[in-house]
Amino acid sequence: MTGWTDPSALGYSAVFGGVLIGSIVPIVPTGAVVGAAAAIAVSSGTMSLPLVLLLSVLGALFGDLATFAVAHAGSSAAQRWVTGRQSPERLAAARAQFERRGGLLVVVGRLLPAGRIPVLVAAGALEYPWRRFVPAAVLACTLWALAYAALGVLSGGLFDDPVLATVLAAVLVLVLAGLGSLVSTWRRRRRARAGAAR
Repeated sequence: MTGWTDPSALGYSAVFGGVLIGSIVPIVPTGAVVGAAAAIAVSSGTMSLPLVLLLSVLGALFGDLATFAVAHAGSSAAQRWVTGRQSPERLAAARAQFERRGGLLVVVGRLLPAGRIPVLVAAGALEYPWRRFVPAAVLACTLWALAYAALGVLSGGLFDDPVLATVLAAVLVLVLAGLGSLVSTWRRRRRARAGAAR
């Protein structure tokens, strides 16, 4: 019988399920799940790092596809969220921006803290085409999984103890996400002040 500290207790299904659920309903820190699993793979060898990466990409991708599909299908809540507070001119500008660089917005939205859901909902509600969304989402989820797995590999390489490596990976992910949120808030406030000064 294995204890709760056994790294194999995390399991591949927990990686896929945790990332999938967290990608649909942002209550699970998905980056921490990927980082912790990568740390376990490196420090204990009970999990395969390539398989952790693959399951992380698939969980993130399926979650993003589901979120986009709900908004794209004409969900009234998504439509209201995007259009309710915007003038027709701003909506036209947003559509034009997605037309010009929608793929880049999808990738950046996935990588920025708190950027994924607004970008996915806006893309779906503004009827960004599936044929352009899917390749961008695959690239975004792959880069995202690689980035968080790299943090896990770093922490797993520093400590032989899988529990300690997992904790460090989770802390690194949360600290980086917090810093990213602070920078985003600071930039948003700076833009608002610059706009008010005009």
